[in-house]
Amino acid sequence: QVQLVESGGGLVQAGGSLRLSCAASGRTFSRAAMGWFRQAPGKEREFVSQITWREGNTRYADSVKGRFTISRDISNNAVYLQMNSLKPEDTAVYYCAAGSSHWLTYGVDYWGKGTLVTVSS
Repeated sequence: QVQLVESGGGLVQAGGSLRLSCAASGRTFSRAAMGWFRQAPGKEREFVSQITWREGNTRYADSVKGRFTISRDISNNAVYLQMNSLKPEDTAVYYCAAGSSHWLTYGVDYWGKGTLVTVSS
């Protein structure tokens, strides 16, 4: 059983920052990439960012480029999302994801349960 557990969500004012963490545990699993998706109320889940596990290559949605930074800690089996200059439209449940494809938008094998980020105006 693979578990992805997110933490770090909360309430922040517009312009503020939050850092999300995702810890992977359980059986050893093959992953080519880990990353983050989000789902705002009444909207579909959307891609936010990903990082390839071995190479450390990153990719971002246009809406977060320049504001969010993804990183990984291989020794601690964790991935992080530093979110700066937050906007009310960033309000969503953020989900950690892991997949055997180098492109998470092509498929996710494991999901976390999500952490809520609320940005007030």
